[in-house]
Amino acid sequence: MNRSESSLSIHAIVSDFKEITKMRLSLSVVFSSLAGYLLGVSTVDYVTLILLALGGYFMVGASNAFNQIIEKDLDALMVRTRNRPIPAGRMTVTTAFWIAAIFTLLGIVILYTINKQTAMFGAISIFLYTCVYTPLKTKTPLAVFVGAIPGAIPFMLGWVAATDDFGIEPGTLFALQFFWQFPHFWAIGWFLFDDYEKAGFYMLPTGKQDKGTAVQTIMYTIWTILVSIIPVFGFTGALQLSVIGAIMVLLLGLWMLYYAVRLFNKMTEKAAKQLMLVSVSYISIVQLVYVVDKFIS
Repeated sequence: MNRSESSLSIHAIVSDFKEITKMRLSLSVVFSSLAGYLLGVSTVDYVTLILLALGGYFMVGASNAFNQIIEKDLDALMVRTRNRPIPAGRMTVTTAFWIAAIFTLLGIVILYTINKQTAMFGAISIFLYTCVYTPLKTKTPLAVFVGAIPGAIPFMLGWVAATDDFGIEPGTLFALQFFWQFPHFWAIGWFLFDDYEKAGFYMLPTGKQDKGTAVQTIMYTIWTILVSIIPVFGFTGALQLSVIGAIMVLLLGLWMLYYAVRLFNKMTEKAAKQLMLVSVSYISIVQLVYVVDKFIS
């Protein structure tokens, strides 16, 4: 094997590793947990910050690898997923399992060095995603409700890592990310409806691209907006938001709501994709606003 073939082979291995652990998704989850940590801490401990980032990445990477092992046959049926390492035959189930197992162990151990509660919530997240959400996806649209629980844990996890305490503050962060996931995932379920149908996944609340799904998308967007501005009223303990911060968060929420209403009016896959893209930007910017607001107000 010459040098160019060797570098190509290494690139392919790295690419498959990134795909099996869904690196981009994992990094966005790490961002959420770091934002939660910065909100909960009075003095930033950079060692804890690094441990949280590593532990969080390993936990999400493990969940994604287990998910792709379980769904390998279904992934082969969908255009979106058929080129993943396992269905495409570039990675064996055994290799993927070892990656998932090692990532799980590393994740729990690293999070345990922060505190026990952080490790516990991390372990709960992996269990719910792998053992409950993934099998339910072919059974009922309620899978999205179950999947929203591990999906909402990272933002809250950061606060718990900072304080070793679970109270109203991390509960509020959890609720914000929990409600946000419904318009986000239903938008994905809408524009990938045909592809999901091939594998028997029915992600939309009514099981179809109809007004009922669009209305529920709007309602959960409104719940997300309401939860996001609660800290300005002083009900959430140490989690606070200035009036200016709350106005910014509200405007961001109205921005997402506009696209949710647009989906109701247009009923197209293009409108659903736009809502999905806006929802991704929304949650990241809101978390950023929360953090910046804390440190400048």
